[in-house]
Amino acid sequence: MTKNLAEIIDHTLLKADATKDQIIQLCEEASHYQFASVCVNPTWVSIANNRLRETNVKICTVIGFPLGANTSEIKAFETKKAVEQGADEVDMVINIGALKAGELELVQKDIETVCAASGKALVKVIIETSLLTNEEKRQACFLAKKAGADFVKTSTGFSNGGATVEDVSLMRSAVGEEMGIKASGGIKTKEDAYKMLQAGATRLGTSSGVAICQG
Repeated sequence: MTKNLAEIIDHTLLKADATKDQIIQLCEEASHYQFASVCVNPTWVSIANNRLRETNVKICTVIGFPLGANTSEIKAFETKKAVEQGADEVDMVINIGALKAGELELVQKDIETVCAASGKALVKVIIETSLLTNEEKRQACFLAKKAGADFVKTSTGFSNGGATVEDVSLMRSAVGEEMGIKASGGIKTKEDAYKMLQAGATRLGTSSGVAICQG
């Protein structure tokens, strides 16, 4: 079961002070445990790609991170460059302020722009659940699905809260069974991981992947 758990973990290092040596170590751990991906900031995509080229580990990066307040054009450019450098998956942050203001068309078009720029790369849409009401969470999920994204994701891990069982369950009810859900933020133990999976998550984002796999 641990092996299966590793295969749905995005092994994550997004801290501002992460160094090249730490990214290389992250890649080595990901290769050893066979995590689904490493999730790194865009500046590290090419290094991670070089390190993991001969493995099954995917390269995931973040777009418009962590605030989601960049323009759609900037998010699209960031996505295109990341894919060119080897990103297999992109985790974009929605325009949170626009969602809360009811500017739903803007939010959807923002996601669509990233999806269009992503090529074959998977798009995961971070809705930052801790800043939203339940109705806003549902709206964000509907918009991500309508825009053609592959996943919805709970959190950046840089706001005032992370993934909760209740939010994952709500997101699953909103998007149905066919769309991926990534639970991210505060997942530190194997027990945390299994709770998220039982609630409907299909991918986990965590910087504690090694500790989880070691039990």
